[in-house]
Amino acid sequence: MSLGDPTSDSTPFFSDDSEAEGQEELAAGPGQRAEDEEPASGVSSVRAVLTVIILCYINLLNYMDRFTVAGVLPDIEQYFGIDDGKSGLLQTVFICSYMFLAPIFGYLGDRYNRKLIMSVGITFWSLVTLASSYTPKEYFWALLFTRGLVGVGEASYSTIAPTIIADLYVKEKRTRMLSIFYFAIPVGSGLGYIVGSKVDDVAKDWHWALRVTPGLGLVAVLLLLFVVQEPKRGAIEARPEHHLSRTSWLADVQALSRNRSFVLSTFGFTAVAFVTGSLALWAPAFLFRAAVFTGEKLPCVQGPCDTSDSLYFGIITCVTGVLGVATGVEVSRRLRMRTPRADPLVCAAGLLLSAPFLYLAIVFAQASTVATYVFIFLGETFLSMNWAIVADILLYVVVPTRRSTAEAFQIVISHLLGDAGSPYLIGVVSDSLRKTDSYLWQFRSLQLSLLLCSFVAVGGGAFFLATALFIEGDRNRAENYVPSDDEPIVVPKSGRSTKVPVSSVLI
Repeated sequence: MSLGDPTSDSTPFFSDDSEAEGQEELAAGPGQRAEDEEPASGVSSVRAVLTVIILCYINLLNYMDRFTVAGVLPDIEQYFGIDDGKSGLLQTVFICSYMFLAPIFGYLGDRYNRKLIMSVGITFWSLVTLASSYTPKEYFWALLFTRGLVGVGEASYSTIAPTIIADLYVKEKRTRMLSIFYFAIPVGSGLGYIVGSKVDDVAKDWHWALRVTPGLGLVAVLLLLFVVQEPKRGAIEARPEHHLSRTSWLADVQALSRNRSFVLSTFGFTAVAFVTGSLALWAPAFLFRAAVFTGEKLPCVQGPCDTSDSLYFGIITCVTGVLGVATGVEVSRRLRMRTPRADPLVCAAGLLLSAPFLYLAIVFAQASTVATYVFIFLGETFLSMNWAIVADILLYVVVPTRRSTAEAFQIVISHLLGDAGSPYLIGVVSDSLRKTDSYLWQFRSLQLSLLLCSFVAVGGGAFFLATALFIEGDRNRAENYVPSDDEPIVVPKSGRSTKVPVSSVLI
């Protein structure tokens, strides 16, 4: 395929996309464009579907890797001899790395070739994950360090992938594709618990659980390089009366800070991140301690530990994720026929309904294992209703040239105040509440600390209700956005029309 071919995926890494697109238009005359009937994105419909499938696969791998550690947490605690506070750090260092690197990749993703950025990041992530599986018993700090480096790969991917989907589809089709993309979050998380626990059982060594995703990650890189095609930014939704141009990073940040729907929905999503981050790391360990407390299981004195709770929790996470995301998207689609505020209202309802069920799941753990799993199922289903809808809100209230930056800042804020600190916070509170090192207080202290999740969910619901007040206006502004640069206007001069900058007239 030649460089002049309009479908050629040959945009160099350090290049301006608008310049590359301009060259493509010159190379392909009007007759050729009409004959080819190429989509505005520059990507064929078949290639677009394949791109979404590959991005979903990578998203699934990311979350699968993230929660494999949680699936074998009792073994890791026993192997390194660490308390709840240090266990919580495993998730916190990863999220902190991911969080601080996200704005950098957001900046790069808005300006350079997104496919190559993701390929480099995922390759690095795969190699570091493999290296972490060889951590010796005396070097817990090395496991923390490598888990922190894993955040590099996920930051390079999570900030960019949704913007590629946004440049391939619009309106209802975009929402459907995003819902498929975000199915991978709960399903990948659940598979992390399932694969981690089963590999641990088979190999009798938790280290092998961390060696599954690296190989699959390298396959993902090959698919990215040879199948995925970089779409033109914003072309599929561009308006003929003007061309979207990039502004400075500082101008992007200022515009996003004034976007009330973006800010409020980000704080609402922060509550989702806090709750899911806490449950993701601690729920299997909590269920195991509850079983030890009630006498259903023996305590873990020497590895490998009983990982059946991780297996069951993983299955529940997969099922509730698919059910919750699908339900959220469908309810939102139907409600949009009645109100343009449907999306934030559905997100608010999901969080407010999940709070009481999560509270009951934690309280009933000491009385009934069956009731605990039922309440977890209901709580996680309502919690999962948010994933695809929050992503869609961001994409339609932010103009295309700022979306990667917006994704990055949403990641930073939601993780900084959400799951970057929540696993560590729950662990520290649990250690502080523990009066003795008995099995009773190992369970009771973690139970009391996890109750915090229900109250945070209620706060998140309030933020989404506030978002509903501004969503309609912010969406209209994004859809009708006109660049405020010094564009020329026509002013009569000596009987002829002359183009002069707006500022010359205003002065």
